[in-house]
Amino acid sequence: MTEDAPPADLLDEFDDLESLLQHFLDENQEFLSWLGTSVDRVGDETMTLSIPYDEKLTNTRPNAGPDERADLHGGVAATLIDTVGGLALRTAMDDPFNARIATINLNVNYLRPATGDLTATADVVRVGGSVGVSEIVVESTTPDGETREVAIGQGAYRVFRSD
Repeated sequence: MTEDAPPADLLDEFDDLESLLQHFLDENQEFLSWLGTSVDRVGDETMTLSIPYDEKLTNTRPNAGPDERADLHGGVAATLIDTVGGLALRTAMDDPFNARIATINLNVNYLRPATGDLTATADVVRVGGSVGVSEIVVESTTPDGETREVAIGQGAYRVFRSD
């Protein structure tokens, strides 16, 4: 994933950073918008994004019973890991709008099937002069209402700072 920051002058139009980033995703990231990606929380060196459960994002289960919910495709969790990991790096930067970020390496470990909404929280490990690393946990709600970790990941990102 390669992403550019929203223009700094847009910040004046929004009440908070979450609203600004949500607007940016909705207007400039068509795939993330199609997935229904929401900006839930932005903090110091952390960020949380979510994607709601939707049948269009599931694996086919031809033998599933009528009351069984299909599992979300693993690529949805991987996309969420990649996106929130890169965006979280901006929260650790002095000038978050003056850089581009591109994925160098992405590692995803799937722990169990996801059968509900996905929520991913990224924590920044480190942002250096040209490379940043984030660790990410993805959770989903089970059919009985319990929230469980469904994937964990780590992303390494190239940071291109403008001068």
